[in-house]
Amino acid sequence: MSIDNIDMSRVPKHLAIIMDGNGRWAKEHSLATRLKGHEAGAQTVRRALKACDELGIRYLTLYTFSTENWKRPKAEVDGLMALLSRFLDAHKDELLEKGIRLRAMGERYPLPEPLLAKLDGVCEMTKRNKKLDLILALNYGSRAEIVSAARKLAGKVREGELSPEEITEEKFSSELYLPDVPDPELMIRTGGEMRLSNFLLWQLSYSELYVTPKYWPDLETEDIIAAVAAYQKRDRRFGEVKTC
Repeated sequence: MSIDNIDMSRVPKHLAIIMDGNGRWAKEHSLATRLKGHEAGAQTVRRALKACDELGIRYLTLYTFSTENWKRPKAEVDGLMALLSRFLDAHKDELLEKGIRLRAMGERYPLPEPLLAKLDGVCEMTKRNKKLDLILALNYGSRAEIVSAARKLAGKVREGELSPEEITEEKFSSELYLPDVPDPELMIRTGGEMRLSNFLLWQLSYSELYVTPKYWPDLETEDIIAAVAAYQKRDRRFGEVKTC
């Protein structure tokens, strides 16, 4: 798929991706551990950033590590944390030079303190970049995010700052992790699974979903362009009935 097939006036502003299939990719390639698949998948992040740059996408959210992923073997979890740390070291200057702002969403505890310090440093270093926001959903679970927002609103009601009748969808959205970021228009899931896996449940309410059987390490720039092309063929009605 060529970018020449894309209507650049109708590109989604925010793309979200569930990066699935790293472990299966490693198994099919007879690699020693699942971590080898995650290492290969880290290289795909650069291709995704390239596609977003070519398409003019403003926000890219990657499901990096979920609250459920702590259930995986300790060796794999430790390896994922080390992989993210190496990725930040290797690409922080590139992010800065290319105008990419790094951000994170999720609960900080129990992420390792050295990783958090490094993450905070790169986020601070790139905070003035405006070309693309790269958002890592890290130790993220959408149900936890929704509960957190509900607790904040409940606290305001308890303190008399807000009445229950004043709680609207807009006020609820304002208490989410990154309230300034618009909802994704398009969500891509690799690996063929047909579920959201506790990812952006509130924000994806009206997003277009695109599932590909390709594993994340195999995804190319052209595949993301193809997903955007498919998105542009859909009729987004938001519950309305359109008449001629």
